Amino acid sequence: MTTTGLGTLRLVGVVLPGGERRELHLRGGVVVERPAGGEVSTVSSGGWIVPGLVDAHCHIGLDQRGAVDEETQLEQAIADRDAGALLVRDAGSAADTRWIDEREDLPKIIRAGRHIARSKRYIRNYGWEIEPGELVAYVEQEALRGDGWVKLVGDWIDRDAGDLTPCWPADALDAAIARAHELGARVTAHVFGEHALPDLLAAGIDCLEHATGLRPELLDDMAARGVAVVPTIIQLENFPLYADQAEAKFPQYAAHMRDLYERRHATLRNAVEAGVPVYAGTDAGGVLGHGLVADEIRALTEIGMSGEQALAAGSWAAREWLGVPGELTPGAPADLVVYDEDPRLDPRVLDAPRLIVLRGQIVKG
Repeated sequence: MTTTGLGTLRLVGVVLPGGERRELHLRGGVVVERPAGGEVSTVSSGGWIVPGLVDAHCHIGLDQRGAVDEETQLEQAIADRDAGALLVRDAGSAADTRWIDEREDLPKIIRAGRHIARSKRYIRNYGWEIEPGELVAYVEQEALRGDGWVKLVGDWIDRDAGDLTPCWPADALDAAIARAHELGARVTAHVFGEHALPDLLAAGIDCLEHATGLRPELLDDMAARGVAVVPTIIQLENFPLYADQAEAKFPQYAAHMRDLYERRHATLRNAVEAGVPVYAGTDAGGVLGHGLVADEIRALTEIGMSGEQALAAGSWAAREWLGVPGELTPGAPADLVVYDEDPRLDPRVLDAPRLIVLRGQIVKG
C-alpha cells in the first residue's frame, strides 16, 4: 500500500511507551500535531502502536564469506524492515551500503564503518587486519566512514595460545579510543571472553558486543558510566558449534567457548540486575539471516528483563541510545509498528505486525 498523496495520516491506538490510547498524525515523514484542516486519512484504528524496532547489532552487506552485492543487501534490508526493524546499527561491514540511504522505503542505518581486527585474528574478508601501531590511524579512518561509531575486534582465537586472547595492548586501546572520542565517535568491541575486558573498559569503551565473559566486579562501574551491552543472545546459541568445529586443533578454546555458553544467561542476568544498559541486536549477516529482531527481543526475557524492558531495549530505549527520538511525539520520525495485541505482555505478538510505517509511509500492512 502506498501512502503518497494521502495528506495527513491518522492512527488511533495505545501508544507505547506511555501506554495511553490516543491519536497520532503523520505528515512529511514525521509525527505532527493534530491538523486544523486539510485531508486526513485514518489508516489504523485500534491496536498497540510501538516506535520502530531497532536491531542494534546487524550487518547489512555481509554474509559468511564477506561483502555481498547490492541485490543481496536489498534483500537483507527488506527482511529487517518487514520484521519491524526500522533502525539498524550496522556493527561493521566491508560493503558500501550508502545507496540504501537514498531509499525512503528501507531502514535507516547507523554505521560503525568496517571491523578493525588484528592481523590473522578474525573472519576472512570481514575487517581491516592490522597491527597495534596502526590502530589509531584506522580508528580515525573508520570514524569518518561511519555514522558516529567505530567497531573493534577485542578478542579472537590466538592460534599460538590455542584460546581467546586480547587483540590489542592497553596503550594502543587507550590512544585509539581517545582519538575516536575526539572525533565524536563512540567505540564498540566484539568480545567473547574475559581477558580483553579490563583494558577495553579502562580505555573508555562505550559498548560491548556479546560480552559473555563479563565478571561481576566490572558491572557497577559499567552501569555508572553507561557502558552498554548488546548481547546478541540468539547468536550465542552457535557457541557449541564453534567449539565442535575447533575441538581437534584447539581443545582449550573449545572448552572455553562451551563454558561461556553454559553460563551465558547467568552472566548477562547479572549485568541486567546491576543496571548495565542492554539493547537488542541479532548479529544478522554472518551465520544468521536477517529479520530476526523479534526473536532477539524475546530472548532478552531469558536474562531477566521484563516484557516491557525487553521491548524498550529493541524499540524506544534503543532509539534514544542511538540518538534518535524514542517516543512518538511531534517532530519525531514517523517510524512505527502496529500490533493487534500488547507485545509487552506476550513478545510472540512481535511476529505478526499489523502495520509498518517508515518515514510516514506504509511499507507493510
